[in-house]
Amino acid sequence: MSLNRFLLAGLFLAAAPLARAEFLAGAAITDVTPKQLPVLVNGGMTSRSVEKIKTPVNARSLAFSDGKEKVVIVVVDSCMMGRDLLDQAKEIAAEKAGIPRERILISATHTHTAPSSMGCLGTDADPVYSPFLVKKLVEAILAPLAKLQPAKIGWGEIDAGDYTALRRWVIHPKFMREDPFGNLTVRANMHAATNWDHVTGPSGPEDPMLQVISVQTAEGKPLGLLANFSMHYFGDQDISADYFGLFSNGLQDQLDPGKTGFVAMMSHGCSGDIWRHDYEKSPERGKDGPTIESYSADLIALALKAIDGIAYESPASIAMSETRMTLNYRVPDKQRLEWAQKIVAEMGDRLPKTQPEVYAKEQIILHERQKTEIVVQGLRIGENIGIATTPNETYALTGLKIKAASPLPNTMVIELANGGDGYIPPPEQHLLGGYNTWPARSAGLEVNAEPKITEAAIQMLEQASGKVRVDRRATAGPAALMTLDLKPKAYWRLDEFAGPRAIDSSPNGIDALIEPRVLFYLPGPNDAAFAKGGINRSVFLAGDRLSARFEGMTKRNFTVSLWFWSGTSDTALEGTEWLLSRGTPYGSARISDQIGLRRDGEGNRVLTYQGPGNPDHPTGTSGKIERWRWHHLAFAREGMAGHVFLDGVHLTAMQKPNFPTANPDTFFFGGSCTGEGNFEGRLDEIAVFDRALSKEEIVDLYRAGAP
Repeated sequence: MSLNRFLLAGLFLAAAPLARAEFLAGAAITDVTPKQLPVLVNGGMTSRSVEKIKTPVNARSLAFSDGKEKVVIVVVDSCMMGRDLLDQAKEIAAEKAGIPRERILISATHTHTAPSSMGCLGTDADPVYSPFLVKKLVEAILAPLAKLQPAKIGWGEIDAGDYTALRRWVIHPKFMREDPFGNLTVRANMHAATNWDHVTGPSGPEDPMLQVISVQTAEGKPLGLLANFSMHYFGDQDISADYFGLFSNGLQDQLDPGKTGFVAMMSHGCSGDIWRHDYEKSPERGKDGPTIESYSADLIALALKAIDGIAYESPASIAMSETRMTLNYRVPDKQRLEWAQKIVAEMGDRLPKTQPEVYAKEQIILHERQKTEIVVQGLRIGENIGIATTPNETYALTGLKIKAASPLPNTMVIELANGGDGYIPPPEQHLLGGYNTWPARSAGLEVNAEPKITEAAIQMLEQASGKVRVDRRATAGPAALMTLDLKPKAYWRLDEFAGPRAIDSSPNGIDALIEPRVLFYLPGPNDAAFAKGGINRSVFLAGDRLSARFEGMTKRNFTVSLWFWSGTSDTALEGTEWLLSRGTPYGSARISDQIGLRRDGEGNRVLTYQGPGNPDHPTGTSGKIERWRWHHLAFAREGMAGHVFLDGVHLTAMQKPNFPTANPDTFFFGGSCTGEGNFEGRLDEIAVFDRALSKEEIVDLYRAGAP
């Protein structure tokens, strides 16, 4: 062959498209049931051992290959597993399989009835079971790789909101509780809503979506399925895989009655603050609730519906990214450490029996460790499916943050993956205290761990996909657009994931300040009216306010429109909770406009107005202001007259001839300018206008947003 012909042939070969590698998948189940009983079981405050097996516990695994990359996902029936143990299994398997350790994802289902492989609170790792589990995890990683075959994959999801709910509730200040260290710090806690009189509402949003990644053979037969759902655990007895195992086995029976090798698995979604009981419907936990069998069967039925609508494809490529971060523990100060050392010394060699003893021991462990390494991963399958991981018990809010920013349209977030580093509440939740903020191995990471891990997960998805993050929050619905058409000076939709700024949706760019004890992304009023194609969101005030300063806005004419959801019970509602105040920070309430919520002499909730130089007085009522229901408030000042509207009804007009000459330019929402009597509950859709809206405009605003 001449040189020219050789060069032409080379150019032709370079230009020719490379043959597309075939997408392969494999699935396997590895029995990890302990062989030696009794065995330690964690998931409780104090140590316990179990000597009876109700159901087997398994490690279920899926492997994928695009001809270049191979990844393995393992979901284990375990409460939690430490990074060191998982790294040990990954290293052994990676060497045997010839794949990088960073391409292996191992997560725990979080059943509270599984053998302990990690010390936490009052329970140590079982010394016999832990090395046994390492050996079994190696098998679980290798097994699906040995079964790789041509496959196709698809995504499905369905709303399963009836099967998950918030278990962490905000406690009214009157009923605050002590922490294990003897301090009155608990303003939110798990299962606090067993008494509705003591609480003001759920502390965050839920994630209702049951998601499935379904895998078929090239011929269309079921091969494997990875489900993900945000529900903490059901609760079972003896050694059991809990609802995770029942769901997986039941789905296998439905889709593969001939038992040809189809493997289903349920991974743990972000559910550190989630459980199955809906306290908004009843405070009586467990009464007349479902059995674990019926609960699992209902989820199986929903999963089958989600699977029915899946379109399958053979993706061209897969990619996986991993980062390792060093985070600090919240170590005890000298005083707490001395307290802990004294208690542990008195315990001697025995196990802790009380909550203070458990947390005293944990303080010493955190003091000795100081910091830890955590693992965060992002996985892309084709162009549309993503998986992010956290090594923690994350709140539902964290999963929603990651999904909303993911560069991939379909994303599941698997928690307790590649480690068991305890709860990571968002920073604002730390201020409210409660079990999953008390420093221990179960909740010991630094206060800013949640935003750091959330950002790392989003970055790993960006790296794996080669795309930048997006914003999938709902866009403005018709009621929001109507508000903007009235040209507000500022309009805060309050759909932020975090503070300290509430972003102005008007063109004027006047952001509001969100004070620290405010919670985010809870359901707001009327999704169809305010949120196009999604859920309308609000903030929850749990001790603090929002405020905004309108520099140069000294005219007496203005209007404030907002929606409010009162959380305080009749038992706890004493004095006035202020919804709106125009004044100066910590200035006198007597030179400001203030509207609040209180009870009248007959026990009804009514609005009250306090104007310049005048005491509080009721504005009158237009029907009952109901607790835990959205209401619309508008206050319009026109010169010396102030007009109060509740749910579109004009309640009263006040003439205040002694209104001060110098008008304050700061507005406070959910509290007084004095900082006292703050509102407990949710606020949303706050708009400030630099004119007095007409009665017709205010009524239209209410009607547009009303349920």
